[in-house]
Amino acid sequence: MPGQVAPLTDERELLLAYIAQQRDGVRFAAFGLTDEQARLTPSASSLSIGGLVKHVAAMERSWVDTVLQRQAPPVEQAEDGYEAGFRLGPDETLAGALAELDAVARETEEVIGGIDDLGQAVPVPKGVPWFPQDVEAWSVRWVLLHLVEEVGRHAGHADIVRESIDGATMYELLAAGEGWPATDWLKPWEPAS
Repeated sequence: MPGQVAPLTDERELLLAYIAQQRDGVRFAAFGLTDEQARLTPSASSLSIGGLVKHVAAMERSWVDTVLQRQAPPVEQAEDGYEAGFRLGPDETLAGALAELDAVARETEEVIGGIDDLGQAVPVPKGVPWFPQDVEAWSVRWVLLHLVEEVGRHAGHADIVRESIDGATMYELLAAGEGWPATDWLKPWEPAS
């Protein structure tokens, strides 16, 4: 995906394109990393690139589950289980986490493509402390806009973590990932020799 979303006129396509762009921000932050580097937590937080990839995939899938009113698989609710969702475990790979992110992206596009009305009600789950108790339903459109915001937030986290690992920044990673030619003002990222 180029540096900017295409000027689409279809609302559904535009919302999905913005989600894809933010998802690509997370993906490009992982570009060229080894599994070991993807597990690093070099900033003041406990976030890693691999953990962010895992979390974004799981979070997006949970929103699709909410839209479909599909029972999600049980998730470990203990603190350790929650935190494990933000870590690339020793038996997990960055390639596997990225493949899961791709699978989730395909499912999101398929599900949203099959919904006739973006104004369709999405019941707000009850008993979840971070969801409003005084709102009965969001719309599919609201969920898509929320995904733009939440994936974008995590893409920003990934940018900071990646820069802390090896100094690589978003545009040079994007240029490398998409094969842009070098210019006087932008050199695609290359692994240190």
